[in-house]
Amino acid sequence: MASSLGVTHAPTQAETFEVLYRTHYAGLCDLAYGYVGSRDTARELVQDLFLSIWNNVSTSGAPIPGAPYLYTAARNRALRSLRHGKIEARYTARQSPEAPDGPCEAESALVEQELTAAVSAAMRELPERCRLVFSMSRHEHLPNAQIAERLGISVSTVEQQMWRALKALRTKLGPYLLVLTGAISLLK
Repeated sequence: MASSLGVTHAPTQAETFEVLYRTHYAGLCDLAYGYVGSRDTARELVQDLFLSIWNNVSTSGAPIPGAPYLYTAARNRALRSLRHGKIEARYTARQSPEAPDGPCEAESALVEQELTAAVSAAMRELPERCRLVFSMSRHEHLPNAQIAERLGISVSTVEQQMWRALKALRTKLGPYLLVLTGAISLLK
């Protein structure tokens, strides 16, 4: 830098730091903003980064870092901020005395018991062969060909028995299906 006498001197640490700050501040803010999505948070992170660097340089005499370090440090601070935000959100959600959005566990268990009882009752009302075919298909997850082979009947008979079972269950469980469809649409 030139003095009033025309003599140049090496820039001081403060001058070098100021040039670094003015040169990279806006770019670092843009980088941090890309991660955190908030201009204020991005500015705060970058200002904190420069403060940390200045404290380190002024107290320990460490050299002023270059641009690659600045951009890596800004990215890491932004990622750390995101992680911290997620942890805070989880903690707040756990501490919140508000009621949960969905039905309570006791109510869900009661509805599940009621539905299970209704399905069991409807299954008991099916003809024996129809109930057996349906059970092998839905509970044992067997394909129609394997059911036909085990029972010694044709695949078309298995398909016919499944059609009858599903039709009877749809009729018997119709009111429950309406309630379940409504509950599922509320969850979406």
